[in-house]
Amino acid sequence: MQTAPDGSVIQRDAPRADLIAFEIKDRITESDTEWMSAITDDAMKVHDKIDMLLIMSNYEGSDLGAKFDGYANEVKARSVAHIRKYVVVGAPLFARAMITLSGAVMPVETKTFDLAEEAAAWAYLTEAGPATT
Repeated sequence: MQTAPDGSVIQRDAPRADLIAFEIKDRITESDTEWMSAITDDAMKVHDKIDMLLIMSNYEGSDLGAKFDGYANEVKARSVAHIRKYVVVGAPLFARAMITLSGAVMPVETKTFDLAEEAAAWAYLTEAGPATT
C-alpha cells in the first residue's frame, strides 16, 4: 500500500497488476491527482487494458487545482482507450449519476457500489478476470 503525498489517497493492494485500486480518504489535492495519474499512466503503458477501483471511504471533494491539472486531464483522456472496468465504491449521489452516464456514452464499463458493498466490488472485479487478454 502506498500513500499520496498529501495523505488523502492511498493505493490499495490489488490481486492482479492490471487492476489499480485507490482509496480516497479526504479532500483530493493537486499533488494527489498527479500521483494517482502517474500510477495510472504507468499501468496503461504496461497493460493495454486495465480495471480501476475507487473507494470513496471519506471523500471531501477536490481542490480546484486537482480538477484542472493538465497532466491528470491528459491521462484521463487517454484512459478511455485503456480502462475496461471503472468501479466506484461509496460515490456521492451526484457522482453516481455522472459515472452511470459516462458508462453509457464511453467504451468503459462502469459500476457503482455502496460503501458497505466494498467486498462485492472486489468480488465483481475478481470474477471479471484479467483486463488484458
